Amino acid sequence: MSITRRTALHWLAAGSVVPVLQSCFASQHAQHDDREPYSTTWDSLRNHSCPDWYRDAKFGIYFHWGLFSVPAFGNEWYSHWMYLPDRPEYKHHLATYGPLNRFGYKDFAPLFRAEHFNPDSWVALFKDAGARYIGPVAEMADGFSMWDSRVNKWNAARMGPRRDVVAEMERAVRKQGLKFLATFHHSWLWGWYRSPVLDADIYQPEFADFYWPHKFIPDNPGPFNYNSPDPPPTARFCEIWRDKVIEVIDSNHPDLIYFDTRVAMIPEAYRLQMLAHYYNSSCDAGHQVVMTYKEHDFAESSGVLDIEAGQLTERATFVWQTDDELDWNSWCYLTQPNYKSARRVIHQLVDIVSKNGNLLLDVGPRPDGTIPSEIEDRLRQIGAWLRINGEAIYQTRPADRFGEGPTQVSSGSYVADHNSDFTARDLRFTTRDRNFYIHVLGAPGSQVEVASIRRDTPLPCGVIHHAQILGLQQPIRWAWGSNGLLLDIPEARPSDDGLVIKLTS
Repeated sequence: MSITRRTALHWLAAGSVVPVLQSCFASQHAQHDDREPYSTTWDSLRNHSCPDWYRDAKFGIYFHWGLFSVPAFGNEWYSHWMYLPDRPEYKHHLATYGPLNRFGYKDFAPLFRAEHFNPDSWVALFKDAGARYIGPVAEMADGFSMWDSRVNKWNAARMGPRRDVVAEMERAVRKQGLKFLATFHHSWLWGWYRSPVLDADIYQPEFADFYWPHKFIPDNPGPFNYNSPDPPPTARFCEIWRDKVIEVIDSNHPDLIYFDTRVAMIPEAYRLQMLAHYYNSSCDAGHQVVMTYKEHDFAESSGVLDIEAGQLTERATFVWQTDDELDWNSWCYLTQPNYKSARRVIHQLVDIVSKNGNLLLDVGPRPDGTIPSEIEDRLRQIGAWLRINGEAIYQTRPADRFGEGPTQVSSGSYVADHNSDFTARDLRFTTRDRNFYIHVLGAPGSQVEVASIRRDTPLPCGVIHHAQILGLQQPIRWAWGSNGLLLDIPEARPSDDGLVIKLTS
């Protein structure tokens, strides 16, 4: 069984959490130039195809890093929660920094110094972890841009570290031969800053250029309906949303741009203008680019579907992505983190790749620009596994069947952290050229039985003549059993995190 876009649409209609698939702006950009391949219509933008480099890359790393990294409390939503008195962030903020009218969120800017930020060493670490595309959160929901922006004076090049983080990362990524990505979460800024504390700094006129969208939103701090915002974003907000993305496109030419949820509340015209500009400018530069989106935010097939912190039960017929955090509780650095194991990330990557997807892993650097040793250790463990088994991940395509095993995986967004750990009885399949790979998600005993493969099962390699564990030079013995293929596993293994058995003719 495969999951199709039509299936995903059906799930959404049935109420499932599975998401469906997929000013500075000069007037000439808003109208289609007949010489450009893409116009500002969904029918035109659906003609953009996912490049092979992305399908081959499989694994990327990005990072949430900004003003929220300074308090390092709760999660990356600190700037939102700190203004609501019933939240732990509010109590923590008052106890640590004082009243909101004296020290608000904007006052973290001078404390975000990034004095040890070394983009070359960051990229070297992420590359060693096996990532093939790398980049920053260009702007989180808090309204602080991580590039030298003409649209938004509240940015990392003018204050805080006084460095253009996006540009420095772009240069470092390309220097090491990798693809560069930038992610955008700034649609959330509409409705982000609200508080019943009327003497909070968000109401102080001198800081209106930072907190400005709040003045259009009722003061009631109750849940804000981003799916049907009342009031909807103003034209000026939407122009700024569009122009921020275009600034990064034109300055840094990212190979991939990623959008967080809630972009659908931006009227269609602005989304069409931005995306047509991205695709047309990449054609002009000879670049093959990717746009990832969530839920209904862009038209189906106009980009690649991203299922946040999610997985699928079956192999998909379309290319998709999961973005997920390394910390169980936060997308940004916390002083009291709770990191996942490298083993769990490896297994998640294998499961996703076997189902025609990519994994974009998030990490959280400290505000001083250092990366915690616990993160580095896990990334290097992932990289060590990929150096042995990467041929069964990179440039692969899914098999007719994704795999087998007893562990049930839930489908949809935000389910990955709740899915059980895989065991050595869980197997996943990938193919590359004429090779067939069996991933054993754990440390098996002396034998692995593959019920999905029988004598008459068609395989890319045709008739099996050879079986070998990646990382070991000697072939392993295999035989046909009554319940499928039997593979003998030696005691000496390259890794207990997962074995890969390569079948060839």
